[in-house]
Amino acid sequence: MNAPELTAFAGLAIQPADIDGAAARLAGVAHRTPVHTSRQADERTGGKLFFKCENFQRMGAFKFRGAYNALAQFDARQREHGVIAFSSGNHAQATALAARLLGMPSVIVMPTDSPAAKLAATREYQRGQRGSEVVLYDRYKEDREAIGRRLAEERGMTLIPPYDHPHVMAGQGTAAAELIDEVGPLDMLLVCLGGGGLLSGCAVAAQARVPGIEVIGVEPEAGNDIQQSLAAGRIVKIDTPRTIADGAQTQAAGLLTFPVMQRLVRRVVTVSDAQLVSTMRFFAERMKMVVEPTGALAAAAVLEGVVQPRGQRVGIIVSGGNVALPRYASLIGGGAGDATAT
Repeated sequence: MNAPELTAFAGLAIQPADIDGAAARLAGVAHRTPVHTSRQADERTGGKLFFKCENFQRMGAFKFRGAYNALAQFDARQREHGVIAFSSGNHAQATALAARLLGMPSVIVMPTDSPAAKLAATREYQRGQRGSEVVLYDRYKEDREAIGRRLAEERGMTLIPPYDHPHVMAGQGTAAAELIDEVGPLDMLLVCLGGGGLLSGCAVAAQARVPGIEVIGVEPEAGNDIQQSLAAGRIVKIDTPRTIADGAQTQAAGLLTFPVMQRLVRRVVTVSDAQLVSTMRFFAERMKMVVEPTGALAAAAVLEGVVQPRGQRVGIIVSGGNVALPRYASLIGGGAGDATAT
C-alpha cells in the first residue's frame, strides 16, 4: 500500500498493518470460517451475496478473533494476573476461551439476563482455571464498565472491553480481510453493529483492500445510537435498548471505534426484531444454518430490502450463532416474541 492510500487511515486507532499482525497471531488458532452463497438469496435481492459465516468460529462468534488477539499480546505480569471483561455473552465466551488457551485467569462481568447458553458456555470455558469466575449485574440498573474498572483495580487484572480497544478492533477486522482475500473485490460490505469493534475493524480491512468500497453498518431498530451519532457528528448515548439482538444492546459507540466509522463507513441502517426473525428463518430453511439474532443483523438489511444491492457483489458478515435452542425454536417457530427475554 502506497503513502497516499495510507493517509485514509491517518490518526485512526488501527491501521491495515494491525490487522495483518492480528491475522498472523490468529493463524492456526482461530478458524478460517467458510464463505457461503445462496441462489435464493441472490434471486431475492438481485445481488451476488457472499456470507462470511462467523457462526462457525471457535466459541460460535467473531468475538474470538479480537479477544485472542488482545490477550496474546499480554506481557508476563498481565498473564499472571489475568483478564477482566464485560459482555452480554459472546465477548464473555471469547475472553474465557482465549484466557484458557493462554493459561491465564479470567473474570467476566455479565448481565443477569444473559442468554443461558452463553452464560453456561462462559463458565464451562473457565472450569478448572485458577481465579476465574463470572460476576453478574443488572444491565438496566448498573454500569458494567464501572464494575469492570473496579474489579480490575482491586485484583490487578487487565480490562479488555468488548469493542473499544485497538487489539480487539484489529482482531475483528480479520473477518473482512479473509472474506475479500477469498472472494475478491466487493462493491459493498455489510456488518452488524453494536459498539463498533467489528464494523471499525472490518472497515479498515475492507478499505485497505478495496478503496472506496461501500461499508454499511446495521443496528437494531430499537438501538440506533450509532446512526444517531453519525448524524449528530458526536457520540450519542441511549438507554439500554430492548431488542432480541442481545449482542447489540450497547448504549454508545466507543471513543476509538467512532472516528473509524465516521471516516470509513458510508452509512448505518436499522432492522426490526421481526426482520431479524425472518432472516433467522431464511438461514435455517434455505442455508441450513443456526444464526443468533445479532448475527442476522447484516443479512437482514439485504434480505428484507432495507439495502438493495442489485447487480453488486456484496459481502455479509454473519457474526455468530450462539442462541439457546428453546429460545431459537420459539423465535423461528413463532414470532419476535418478548424482546426483553434473551
